Amino acid sequence: MKTGLVLEGGAMRGMFTAGVLDVFMEKGITFDGVIGVSAGAAFGVNFKTGQIGRAIRYNKRYCRDKRYCGLWALLRDGNIYSRDFCYEEVPLKLDKFDFEAYSRNPMPFYVVATDIETGEPVYHEYGGWEDHTFEWIRASASMPLVSQMVEIEGRKLLDGGISDSIPLRYFESIGYNRNVVILTQPPMYEKKENGLLFAVRLMYRKYPELVKAMETRHLRYNDTLRYIEEQERAGEILVIRPDAPLPVSRVEKKPERLQAAYDIGRETAFKQMEALRAFLCK
Repeated sequence: MKTGLVLEGGAMRGMFTAGVLDVFMEKGITFDGVIGVSAGAAFGVNFKTGQIGRAIRYNKRYCRDKRYCGLWALLRDGNIYSRDFCYEEVPLKLDKFDFEAYSRNPMPFYVVATDIETGEPVYHEYGGWEDHTFEWIRASASMPLVSQMVEIEGRKLLDGGISDSIPLRYFESIGYNRNVVILTQPPMYEKKENGLLFAVRLMYRKYPELVKAMETRHLRYNDTLRYIEEQERAGEILVIRPDAPLPVSRVEKKPERLQAAYDIGRETAFKQMEALRAFLCK
């Protein structure tokens, strides 16, 4: 049996995930492998280093800083979450990511990005400092329309959520057969068609496969949710999700709202702890 942890994205809804993961670390909950998408990758990577509280700490500290996120960052370098500040200044200087701890931990950590030329997901086991520093994490979290594409080893990449928002099936396909899935949307959520498809078609007209992937994203997402519900009812997976929509926007500027989403994650994790331990020990 291989236990896996699957982390959905959702921009600052990821503070819910950060709260759940901090409780896991405090309680000594571990897995054989983790896979994260977008914010699930950006915040979840701290789970492998054991840096409790890091994700909520730096997001609260810098969410109002124009260098971190927002219109100024978008106009300055083409990314609503600044490449220079978010993926260099913060993790390398201001609130350091522990690359040494990451390397010491043998648990594989996978990220998902989208190849914009094929529209297909790219699943990558992230190797840390020597694996293009934070570029794989940035690629996974680069939201379309408001982020520049990330080029790694000849591949042009964007947000993994475009092609595989909740990569449970992939993790099962590589041998993880007892999975915990952390979602950032409440029960009964259904994704609607992207309301900005006109802009997508214009901006990415040179990448028709990416456009197709974005046109059908809601269909694949909702199909995955149905699969998750089936697996959950059968007792094959354990799902942790908020009970109601989280009180944060995708680019949240209010620290108290980030804290609220994080606290909901912590509370949810504590409520699920007994069921989680029983599920992992089956």
